[in-house]
Amino acid sequence: MLEKITNIWKIKDLRNKILFVLAMLLIFRVAAHIPIPGVDTSNLEAFFKSNQLLGLLNIFTGGGMENFSIVMLGVGPYITASIIFQLLAMVIPKLAEMQKEGAQGQAKINRYTRYATVPLAILNAYGLITFLRQSGAGIIGEMSIFTFVVTIMTVTAGSMFLMWLGELITEKKIGNGISLIIFAGIVARLPISVQQTLATYDSSQLPTIAAFLLVGLVIIAGVVFITEGRRNIPVSYAKRIRGNRMYGGVDTHLPLRVNQAGVIPIIFAVSIVIFPPAVAQFFTTSSIPWLASFAGSIVGIFKNQLFYALLYFVLVVAFTYFYTAVIFHPQQMAEHLQKQGGFIPGIRPGAPTASFLSYISNRIILGGALFLGIIAVLPNIIQSATNMQTLVLGGTSLLIVVSVVIETVKQVESQLIMRDYEGFY
Repeated sequence: MLEKITNIWKIKDLRNKILFVLAMLLIFRVAAHIPIPGVDTSNLEAFFKSNQLLGLLNIFTGGGMENFSIVMLGVGPYITASIIFQLLAMVIPKLAEMQKEGAQGQAKINRYTRYATVPLAILNAYGLITFLRQSGAGIIGEMSIFTFVVTIMTVTAGSMFLMWLGELITEKKIGNGISLIIFAGIVARLPISVQQTLATYDSSQLPTIAAFLLVGLVIIAGVVFITEGRRNIPVSYAKRIRGNRMYGGVDTHLPLRVNQAGVIPIIFAVSIVIFPPAVAQFFTTSSIPWLASFAGSIVGIFKNQLFYALLYFVLVVAFTYFYTAVIFHPQQMAEHLQKQGGFIPGIRPGAPTASFLSYISNRIILGGALFLGIIAVLPNIIQSATNMQTLVLGGTSLLIVVSVVIETVKQVESQLIMRDYEGFY
C-alpha cells in the first residue's frame, strides 16, 4: 500500500488530479460555512438535534443544511433529478434510445438532468425555508417578499454550484464527484462529534463508546463484504471460424453484484419517510380543528421510533428490489450474450438465459436488501439501547463513506495500472 501511495505522488498528472479534487472539496467546505443572514444558528442546531429525520436528510446534503448555509440543499436536487430521469427512461422510449447511444446519448440526458435540477432546487428551498419558519423554534424571523425571493435564489445557486463542482471532480476520474461531496460533508462532522464526546466524557461511558467502536468496525467489514460480494455466473463462448482464424472457445464469467443498487434505496426511503411529517407540519397550526388534529397525529406517529424504524426498513428493502429492476435488464444481457456467441452452460440461449439471470439476481439481492435495511435502522436500535445520539457514526454514514472510499481507490488503481501498461510501449 505504501508503494502505491508513493507511486501516486511520483506521477505528476495523477498527483495534480488528486490535489485538484482536494481543492474542490475545500471550496465546498468553505461554502458550507457561509450562512444565510437572519438565521438563529443556536435554535437551528437545537432543532436539528431534536428532529432525527432532518438530521438524516442533512447527511445527504453534505452537512450544509444544519448551518443554513448557501449550499444547504447540497447535491440533493441533482440526485433527485438523476433518479427521475433513470425512472423516465423505463417508460419513455426516446430516453431509452438515448441511453443506448453511448457517451453522446448520456451527455444529452445529463444536460436535461441539469435543467431539471433548477426547478427542483427552487421547490426544495421554498419548502425547507417555509418549514423552518413555521416550526415555531425561532429559527427564522420575519422576511420581506424580496428577502424571501433572494434567499431562495441564493440557495438554488448554491446547489447548482455544488453540482458544477461535482462534475469537475468526476471529469478527473478520481471518484464520483457527487459522492465525494457527500463523503466530505460526513467526514467533516466527525471531528466535532469526537470533540463533543471528549468534552462530556465520563468513565461510565467507556463501555458504550467501546460498543460503538466495535459496531463501527463490524459495519465497515460488512459494507466491504457486501459491496465487493458478487455471484460469478460461468459463461462459455462457442468456437467460430472466420477465414483461416478461429475465434471464441473461451470460458469466462458474468459477475452479478450482491448490492447492485448502492445507497440509492436509502435515498429513496429517506425521501418517502420525510415527506408525510414534513407536509403535516405545515397544517399543525391550521385554523381548521380536524385538519390540525390529523396533522398532529401524523407527526406523532412518525416520532414513534418503532414505527419509523419498521417503515424505514421495509422501504429500503422494497426500493432495493425496485431500483435493481430499473438498472438490471436480464433480457438485454441475454440478447447481448447470444449475439456474441456466449451461453451459460446447461441453459439455452435467449429467454431461458434471461429467466435464469433474473432468478439468480432476485436470490442474491435478498441478502443485499436485508443488509441495507439493517444498516439504515441501526442508529435507531443503538439509540434506543443506549439513549445516545449516533447519527454521525450511524450505519448510513459509514455505508456511504466506505462505498465512496472503495470506488475512489479502484479508480486510482485503474489509472496506476493504465500507466504501467503505457510503460511497455
